[in-house]
Order: sequence, then C-alpha cells, then structure tokens
Amino acid sequence: MILETTYNNKDNKELIEDVVGKPYSLIKALKLKGVGSKRLIISEVSPNMKKYMNKVADINYANIELRSKGILIHINKGLRNFCWIIPYYHLVIYKTNGSSIHAQGRYIHFENNRTFKENKSFFRKLLD
Repeated sequence: MILETTYNNKDNKELIEDVVGKPYSLIKALKLKGVGSKRLIISEVSPNMKKYMNKVADINYANIELRSKGILIHINKGLRNFCWIIPYYHLVIYKTNGSSIHAQGRYIHFENNRTFKENKSFFRKLLD
C-alpha cells in the first residue's frame, strides 16, 4: 500500500503503525546502530509504480526505514513524498546488479553505485 506523506495526517500515521508497527525508540535505534538507510538511487520500478516517479530525466531517490513488523520505503517525487508500506511477510529481496525489493505486485530496483555500497551494512541488518 502506498500513501502520500507530504503532510502529516493522523489517519496515515495510525494505519502505518497498525501494519508495520511503531517506530523504534531512540535507545533501540542506537542499539541497532541506525534504523534508516542512506539515500538510494532508483533505477527501475514496476509499471504500476511509475506514477510515483519523476516524469523528466531527474534522478529518483528513496530511503528505507526499519520497523518492528515491516519496512517503509520513502519515495521523493519533486516536492511530494510517498511511503510504500511493506510488512515482512510480503517482502522479497533480490540481489541482482544492485538490489530489488518486491512486494504486493510491485517492485523497485536500486542502482549498484557508490550510494548502494554505503548501504551494505543496512541491507545486512534488514536481512537479519
């Protein structure tokens, strides 16, 4: 499920917490050595996700956030923000040239470049 999170909405916050759990506390996040990824460059998305990407030749970015029962993928499209909510039981990760995340009939592929290499430890944490 994808929600627009440009503005704070109490209903969206409750829905996200129901599906993937509450955010980690500061102490827990420090013990895990961080619960968010650095900025990742999106190289390809499924056809049903194209409307959340920039139309012109701009680079599309995303961040991944860990939660107790799933992950959130934050996508930036110009001045608008979208959040793809994925519970762990829907999550499938493929390690190809880069990495791709599949769930709910959609996928997103991240480029294998310097920013992806900086996130290697985060992906190990995600797989654990």
